[in-house]
Amino acid sequence: MNGSENCLFCGIVAGDVPAQIIDSDEHTIAFMDIAPATPGHALVVPRRHSDDLLVTPPEDLARTFTAAQRLARHMEDVLEADGFNLINSCRPAAWQTVFHLHVHVVPRYEDDPLKLPWVPEQGDTDEIGAIAAKLRKDPI
Repeated sequence: MNGSENCLFCGIVAGDVPAQIIDSDEHTIAFMDIAPATPGHALVVPRRHSDDLLVTPPEDLARTFTAAQRLARHMEDVLEADGFNLINSCRPAAWQTVFHLHVHVVPRYEDDPLKLPWVPEQGDTDEIGAIAAKLRKDPI
């Protein structure tokens, strides 16, 4: 949980970095994404700094996703969104660029141009089974 001193999102939480804030509570803040994928694309972050999904305390993770759900419900009413993507990128290999846990709330519209980042097709059944077996050997 380091890095908060130079964190862009901590700056927004502190009010030192300008942002279009659209929701906040004691534990989270939501603001518009400056590079929106669709109209209304916003971010929800915990007020307390955590670098990513794997180091965020469970209570902050729960509060952040609860706030994301609250925002999506509001967007459904106000923006008449047809659906939503909640996106979290954890670490550089998964496209994380700001190292403060955040959830993208992307409202989706029937005619928007976004596509899945992969082409869904049947996977190798043996490989899927082998990976599942590895995951079952080390219980969560």
